[in-house]
Amino acid sequence: MHHTRFVSLGWGLGLLLAATLVGAQAPDPAEVAPAVPAASAPAEPVAQVVAASPAATAAPAPVPAVPVPLTRPGLVAADTLHGADTAWMMTSTALVLLMTLPGIALFYGGMVRKKNVLNTMACVVAICAVVSLLWFAVGYSLAFTPGSGDLGRYIGGGERLWFAGLDYVKDAQKVAVSHIAPNIPESVYAMFQLTFAIITAALVVGAFVERMRFSAMLCFISLWTLVVYAPIAHWVWEPNGWLAQLGALDFAGGSVVHINAGVAGLVCAYVLGPRRGYGREAFTPFNLGLTMVGAGMLWVGWFGFNAGSAVASDGRAGLAMAVTHIAGAAGALSWMAAEWMVRKRPTLLGLCSGLVAGLVAITPAAGFVSPRAALAIGLIAGVACYWGATGLKRLLNADDSLDVFGVHGVGGIVGSLLTGVFASKTISGVEGSVLTQAIGVGAVLCYSLLMTAVVLWITSLVFSLRVSDSSESDGLDIAQHAERMGT
Repeated sequence: MHHTRFVSLGWGLGLLLAATLVGAQAPDPAEVAPAVPAASAPAEPVAQVVAASPAATAAPAPVPAVPVPLTRPGLVAADTLHGADTAWMMTSTALVLLMTLPGIALFYGGMVRKKNVLNTMACVVAICAVVSLLWFAVGYSLAFTPGSGDLGRYIGGGERLWFAGLDYVKDAQKVAVSHIAPNIPESVYAMFQLTFAIITAALVVGAFVERMRFSAMLCFISLWTLVVYAPIAHWVWEPNGWLAQLGALDFAGGSVVHINAGVAGLVCAYVLGPRRGYGREAFTPFNLGLTMVGAGMLWVGWFGFNAGSAVASDGRAGLAMAVTHIAGAAGALSWMAAEWMVRKRPTLLGLCSGLVAGLVAITPAAGFVSPRAALAIGLIAGVACYWGATGLKRLLNADDSLDVFGVHGVGGIVGSLLTGVFASKTISGVEGSVLTQAIGVGAVLCYSLLMTAVVLWITSLVFSLRVSDSSESDGLDIAQHAERMGT
């Protein structure tokens, strides 16, 4: 390969290397902008410095000061926000909410028996409402403010309780922003993160469907969101969090959402015990067509989930969208192939489960890896999660009804560890470490396991966790809601 060997004094070595790699003609110096390395979080706006012309050397124009990076939420001039970033983040927020309503409701509702469909969907809708108000009142502040002192490494402070300070001051043209996402209004960022809290809690439902009392579910999810979800989100995503400072990588929720929900679901399955007739009679799904529709909504919504986690409408978001789709497709085909080999036929449920497995596994890696790495992650996750939902499930001997741990727990673990293997410094500006990723996985797994058990115990002191045998036999639609599916 021919390499240019002569460089004039007006050109830097970086321009020569770039021109050599792309085989392009050297551009005019006035058209060259300084390269800005990718970062794991959106960068502060940087003042552009333009080289002075010879005529201006005698009286150079003053260079604007570079804004001091925020270290906690605060007010900034409204004209510093990025309109395109804000629009994309509002769109992403709607996409992630779509994943739960109606995505998870349909995905789970189609897999349970007909007599429990409405209860399953009611759980998802109620969780959306109760988590929203808890996030507004307490959760956001605990998760996404720096906190104080050493305690701030583990939990946020109270400065954003009841969304206090999420201001827009029209006359002064000031708006509140988060230090994590300084280019968009903090109200948009808080809502985006709310949709993550909602779907994480909704995922847990799949482990205890068809047997948990509705009132107990509401109490458990309320406590769990504040005691388990909010602290873990703070550890991983708030820059002051101890796992963030350790260097653990989780672009969009491999540990915060999927490992967390999977482990919590497994604990619920153990504490509640198996459904009546589990392992002795067939539990025929109500309508796998609904499950397929729900899976399709999850796939589409996942673009907001992962690409939205770039917190900008930029090249990193575009790459996150591409790798998300590739991994989802690879996961679907990988699960299908494994099922075809073992059971001698592919199934629609297997395809739907496989695409979710691929999407789960790419979630922690989406902003850190190349498309080819995404293909490998998706293929590995499809096989691993198929085993998680079959062989591992038998080994654990838990009635995890809709394989929350087998798909989300296993997929999250696989994806988080593979992020340490495939993370590209060229793409993200950070180095991956399997050891650091393993520490993060272990910490989230242990904390979620222990505290979920504690929250269930506290809930059991107030409510009976499980419905009666007669209610379970009649179905929770009638027993808990006095409603029935139509014919």
